[in-house]
Amino acid sequence: MTLRNFLIFGIVAILLAGCAGSSMYNYKVSTKPYTINGTTYYPMASANGFSETGMASWYGPDFHGKKTASGETYNKYAYTAAHKTLPFGTKVKVTNLDNGLSTTVVINDRGPFKSGRVIDLSYSAAKDISMIGTGTARVRIKTIGSTQSASTTTNQTTAKTTVKTTTKSDVVTTGEKYYVQVAAYSVRDNADKTVKQLSGMGYANALRQNNGKYVVVAGPYGTRARATTERDKLRKTYSGAFIVQ
Repeated sequence: MTLRNFLIFGIVAILLAGCAGSSMYNYKVSTKPYTINGTTYYPMASANGFSETGMASWYGPDFHGKKTASGETYNKYAYTAAHKTLPFGTKVKVTNLDNGLSTTVVINDRGPFKSGRVIDLSYSAAKDISMIGTGTARVRIKTIGSTQSASTTTNQTTAKTTVKTTTKSDVVTTGEKYYVQVAAYSVRDNADKTVKQLSGMGYANALRQNNGKYVVVAGPYGTRARATTERDKLRKTYSGAFIVQ
């Protein structure tokens, strides 16, 4: 191999390595709800200041080369991840709470949908925080930015939302508030039963009608930290509970 060919080969290798570690995909952000296994999830319009603690898992080898929910092809060597509600293109710092190792990923897929898990990491990201062998790890995730510019986050759906207050003080207030969504139903009677159950547990709650679904939420809470505490408590009864705004 000549020196010139050797240099060209080296430059190409470096570029390919860079592509494996970052995502150049043009994500389209949507807040359109979706339903998995009877639970309806509502993707966030903004992830500013978001943090969450829970169990992480990682994609198995069979997913390599398959399409993700964002439309991007999954590459196990790229630094990407799946989350149930964070906007596509969100950059997230993931810290393994057992060993202190951290990595940064871009959200490009939906999941994981197994109870108790909050994020599904690519092979490379999981390797970075030493969880390949264990399969899962206790992590803290925190948003640190987005790959999207303001002009690429306008593809969002807006639905008229009505709220019925069911207990304690009026839960619909002005300013930034956080809620914990515990369930979503197609049948009103099922939602009313959950509202009654929450009331019996001492929670202020509301029944929201959104895109034909009856969504039951607890709250409001003035800070995400408080909402996170209540979400963790509610997950003992409602395993799929998650924070919404």
